[in-house]
Amino acid sequence: MKVWQLLFILIIFKFGYNLPAIAKHNNQKWEATFKSVVSVLPTWPGYEKPGFGAPSGIAPEGTGFYFKFQEKENLSQYILTALHVVEKATKVEVEYFNKSKEVVEIIFADKKTDIAILKSKAKKKPLKFSKKNIYLGSHVCVIGNSFGLGSSLTCGVVSALNRKNLGFNEIEDFIQTDAAVNPGDSGAPLLNSFGELIGMVDAIYTKEADIDAGVNFAINKSLIKKILNKINTK
Repeated sequence: MKVWQLLFILIIFKFGYNLPAIAKHNNQKWEATFKSVVSVLPTWPGYEKPGFGAPSGIAPEGTGFYFKFQEKENLSQYILTALHVVEKATKVEVEYFNKSKEVVEIIFADKKTDIAILKSKAKKKPLKFSKKNIYLGSHVCVIGNSFGLGSSLTCGVVSALNRKNLGFNEIEDFIQTDAAVNPGDSGAPLLNSFGELIGMVDAIYTKEADIDAGVNFAINKSLIKKILNKINTK
């Protein structure tokens, strides 16, 4: 038997039995992350119940996620989302992972950055802001409410950083990604491979139709935290 064959057998013997446990742990991690994400269902004046096809009179849906408003919070009542999803709303509901719904309150809106904060009665485990640096080519994932179908996971890479002056918002600091983003994903979390928050989905770059073309933008965590710090110091 060759040396490399012996080493291979030893590695399998030592670690092989742990592979199912590792896979199970990863599944549990992502399932827990899904539970921190909600579908955002706004009611707009003059529009029917939330759904898709706003031009035909149906308000658009979006996505939101629980986040830590205060660093010491283990559970949170605060949901981050994109302002353009709820800006015109007379009522906002969120739908949880288990399909239950709750009417929530808009407690903060910043038009310059398109950031809004909702408050629920329910308390959920919040997503954690990543303390790691973001690099080009890094693996990232989005959990969003694509086309109103409920939470789904898409993945890609960081295509570019510090995208500004694109014309979406007055103040911009975007992460560009090719992770699939579609209508209903506005306000969705952009996550690193550890399930940590690095941004919030805000825009799709397209000239023909509002569908994913692989050029998508998420508000950088640094800009989000800057806005949150301003709120906390008031």
